[in-house]
Amino acid sequence: MKPDDFSLLATLLKDQSGLVLTTDKVYLLESRLMPVARQFSMKSLEELAQAIRLKKDSRIVPAVVEAMTTNESLFFRDMKPFDQLKRLVLPKLMETRQSTKRIRIWSAACSSGQEPYSISMMLREEKATFGAWKVEMLATDLAQNMIDRAKEGVYSQFEVQRGLPITMLVKYFKQEGDKWRVDPSLRENIQFRTYNLLHDLTPLGQFDVVFCRNVLIYFDQPTKTKVLEAIAKRMAPDGVLYLGGAETVLGISDKFQPIPGERGLYGLTQAVSGAKPATPTLNAAAGGR
Repeated sequence: MKPDDFSLLATLLKDQSGLVLTTDKVYLLESRLMPVARQFSMKSLEELAQAIRLKKDSRIVPAVVEAMTTNESLFFRDMKPFDQLKRLVLPKLMETRQSTKRIRIWSAACSSGQEPYSISMMLREEKATFGAWKVEMLATDLAQNMIDRAKEGVYSQFEVQRGLPITMLVKYFKQEGDKWRVDPSLRENIQFRTYNLLHDLTPLGQFDVVFCRNVLIYFDQPTKTKVLEAIAKRMAPDGVLYLGGAETVLGISDKFQPIPGERGLYGLTQAVSGAKPATPTLNAAAGGR
């Protein structure tokens, strides 16, 4: 690949998705973008790059970004976050929201929907505890094709075998040939929406819980800082943020601090440090927000 073409594609992906590509990842561009080139009747990435330069077709850039975005996901991934949500996070939030009985959860970069559906299943399993509460979920992803798949809620045998207990498969899915479709009830409290984390997050509203797992690892440090600080502005004072096991806020943003003893779970700095005694934390309940 010509250096100019690589530079064009790398810059495009950085600007559009935050994905950082170095020159040793040329093979990745070639393996993922040649199908895109063929989709638009092109024989090479050089033709694809030239079409982007000339703005020949408005569908090309979204197709390139979607092809390069990693969409690895599975049901109840790592399990620990869902246990924390059930055991610790939601009960503490319920103590401070008795007047509204409303909690908002954001699944950022939800891919094909396994994460929000896992949360929905957990809520259904704990209906005796959370049944009277309105738990709303927003599930977003950069890729429209992933959001379309999430809305459809149809998964292969391989996908449902990854992390999903057999009892929940039987209870919440209906088999259709060699595929499995989620029960429509699991979608009742989920709004699926295409959204870019690099854009203004204000229109999304405020959240009590944000899942943004295994996303920051693809960004450079300035982009990580930008995204974390934007998320902090959209969180309730006593809200919590979930990151992936290989991710951290240390040295990246001073807006969050790890919640002691809870791997992958972060609170806003003032809440965790106790800088504002009236602000509830996971370790000490206080007044409502």
